[in-house]
Amino acid sequence: MKHKIKTFALASCIGLGMTLGSMAAAQTVKVATDPSFVPFEMLDQETGEMTGFDMDIIRELAERAGFEYDLNTMDFNGIIPAVQTGTVDIAIAGITITDERAQVVDFSDPYYDSGLQILVGADQDAVETVDDLAGMKIGTKIGSTSFDYLTENLGDSATITPYPGSSDMYMALLGGSVDAVFYDAPNVAYFAKTRGEGRVKVVGPLYEGQQYGIAFVKGSELVAPVNQALAAMHEDGTYDEIHAKWFGSSTE
Repeated sequence: MKHKIKTFALASCIGLGMTLGSMAAAQTVKVATDPSFVPFEMLDQETGEMTGFDMDIIRELAERAGFEYDLNTMDFNGIIPAVQTGTVDIAIAGITITDERAQVVDFSDPYYDSGLQILVGADQDAVETVDDLAGMKIGTKIGSTSFDYLTENLGDSATITPYPGSSDMYMALLGGSVDAVFYDAPNVAYFAKTRGEGRVKVVGPLYEGQQYGIAFVKGSELVAPVNQALAAMHEDGTYDEIHAKWFGSSTE
């Protein structure tokens, strides 16, 4: 779907380092997201529109930075390669900033603090830490930092199954195909409070303090204006309003 976003007034554009020439030549940019990472991005079944925390963030950033965008959905595993090859210009999908990813894409300033957590069945009392998952079947997501963490810390001592979508791994847990899920904390918590309420629970500490960033094609001229817009959102309270809408009061 295409988002027609109005551009800033001339004074604002000049403040972001843009010239009349670049404004005239500006094109609609392609933005990629993962439709299954609730509540950051998800499909509204009634309207057919993408909604969520990230969707509100990119909409506000686009308006402030003065660009229009086409939203493209794809599996998370393909998002960084799509940015790297220039198939899309920007990606926002709860993407953890890592040194490895930063070698192939540029990142915005961090916009969300996160980490990894364990989800088990409501009657599971034997799991309190990642070490307790040894010998078990664990579901996680393809291409995620949680998959990397499990591989590095459990190795061959557990059966690690990467799923293409977060809904797949949660259904596997509810159906008994896996004993636990290990994934990004906000997504795990959201599922536990919604579709999994009464059937699953979050256990253990937060692992690997992480920060999410917006990914750009290497050398993108959009990084600076987006960072300025993001800073302005923090300063005027807009970020906190969006955060409260999806997660409750901001902890920042």
